[in-house]
Amino acid sequence: MSSVPERSEVDEDYTWDLESIYATDDDWEDAYETIAERVDDLEAYEGRVTDDAETLLDVLELRDEIMREVSTVAAYARMRRDEDTTNQQYQALTARSQSLAADAQSAASFIDPELQTLTREQFDAMVADEPALETYDHYVDDVLRMKPHTRSAEVEELLADLSEVTGATGDVYNMLSNADMTFPTVDAPAGDEADAIELTQSNFTNLLKRPDREFRKRVYEGYFDEWESVRNTVAASYKNSVKADVKTARARNYDTAREAALDGPNVPVEVYDTLVDTVHDNIDKLHRHAQLKERALGVDELQMWDLYMPLTGDEGPDLEYDQATEYVVDALAPLGEAYQTRVAEGLDSRWIDVYENEGKQSGAYSGGTYDTQPFILLNYQQDISSMYTLAHELGHSMHSELTKEEQPFIYSSYEIFVAEVASTVNEALLTTHLLETVDDPEFRKHVLNEFLERVRSTLYRQTLFAEFEHETHRLEEDGEPLTADRLDDLYRGLKADYYEPATIDDRIAREWMRIPHFYRAFYVYQYATGISAALAIVDDILENGQSAAEDYLEFLRHGSREYPLDLLRIAGVDMSSSDPIDRALETYGQRLEEMEALMS
Repeated sequence: MSSVPERSEVDEDYTWDLESIYATDDDWEDAYETIAERVDDLEAYEGRVTDDAETLLDVLELRDEIMREVSTVAAYARMRRDEDTTNQQYQALTARSQSLAADAQSAASFIDPELQTLTREQFDAMVADEPALETYDHYVDDVLRMKPHTRSAEVEELLADLSEVTGATGDVYNMLSNADMTFPTVDAPAGDEADAIELTQSNFTNLLKRPDREFRKRVYEGYFDEWESVRNTVAASYKNSVKADVKTARARNYDTAREAALDGPNVPVEVYDTLVDTVHDNIDKLHRHAQLKERALGVDELQMWDLYMPLTGDEGPDLEYDQATEYVVDALAPLGEAYQTRVAEGLDSRWIDVYENEGKQSGAYSGGTYDTQPFILLNYQQDISSMYTLAHELGHSMHSELTKEEQPFIYSSYEIFVAEVASTVNEALLTTHLLETVDDPEFRKHVLNEFLERVRSTLYRQTLFAEFEHETHRLEEDGEPLTADRLDDLYRGLKADYYEPATIDDRIAREWMRIPHFYRAFYVYQYATGISAALAIVDDILENGQSAAEDYLEFLRHGSREYPLDLLRIAGVDMSSSDPIDRALETYGQRLEEMEALMS
């Protein structure tokens, strides 16, 4: 019998308030029909976008109104589906909203190519005629920048129409991993209340922190053996996702898929390469971490099922959700009373869907739209790691809140490159707060361990992922087949480089199959750059106080009104250099030394 509750068994206070968007599904249907009809209104402007300043303003404002409403319709459907991914009704609503979004993108696809017939001087003249166009200054700059990679209106419409198809592999993977795969039940460790424990996507990592090593091995083997049963399906899904990335990049006149992905937010590929090179220059620190874990566990050989075990040698203290929220709110005091109060109010306003239930989407994310309150999906597991995930997602939500208060809709969907900074600043502030205020030495050890694990999993592990997807796309671009064996071999080699002191087995070679972010290519490296920038920002805030905090909040309020590297300079960080990465890894090394001293 499953230990995971049904959705109906979860206390409403710990679920998100989606009724604040649409009170009923019928209201969603009404909104869907209304906006579906408005999409066709864009057709009246095709061929006329640059006729005069007034027409340009009209079409841009209409496009924003439509996309704004589409995003709300889509968000509601997706979040309802994520409450229970086996629910056919909400799968259907999600599919319809995705089709609507694709239709809206297709209907608006003529706008950018027509804008690109303007020169910068011509647009400035239009602003002089219609000052309200000034709002779109950065947007137009970005559109003109992308002119070499924008095709004709006809081709752009075709690419927009195909977006639903080219992104389908991610949907297939999501349904397979969250709805169709059934993970085994394994014998519980001795002394556990239950005789057996059902493995899920959400509890897998947490179970690998249990002190019983034989139990960890059973969890590890059972979990990855289930992935082995769908190995060829996942390989085919990922292969076609990579193919779609490469072909789309070529359709837009890019040499590589990586160049295309990074050019969207205007991040030079050198930033990606600098990250990988700097991490490899500091790989010895990760090896030291692994060796320390080997000694802490008292084992002759560190195995893959040992990697998630805390250096403290046990599961860590149970941490009720309400206590975790108190710690998080208190930790945010350096960002000012207004920020802190806003978070506290959000926690009381059902921003968050807290606990795991049958069929619920695994992992965590921050959602919502320009016209809704924030929404956060968690699968809270009563531990310190879950508390950090809460802090992380609240960083995203507050970034969105501050952005939409200061910016128009066009600049509300900031790039992931900067989004991961906001989330990780919250994590770093939480670490500092807990180490400064909690006296219990065992709790402090667990907090220190959590910091080390966060850097390991966010900076090192995500850079490993970044290397993997760079290489898979390179192989596809060179015409080499991406078979399941080839993907396993590639991943196994990277894992051996990063975790040299540990034993690399055949099961860990399949780990690439469980990473959903690979279906959003060249996304994961931004976690690593994000934690690097965040640690630099927190150092500055703790050293310089209110002035540095205000610079950081100003960065958050800018949304996407500037390019990511320029936005981070507002907060005092230069990600075009290796300096923030070096500083983050230096801090990691120092914390590692502290833990080594405590353990000795």
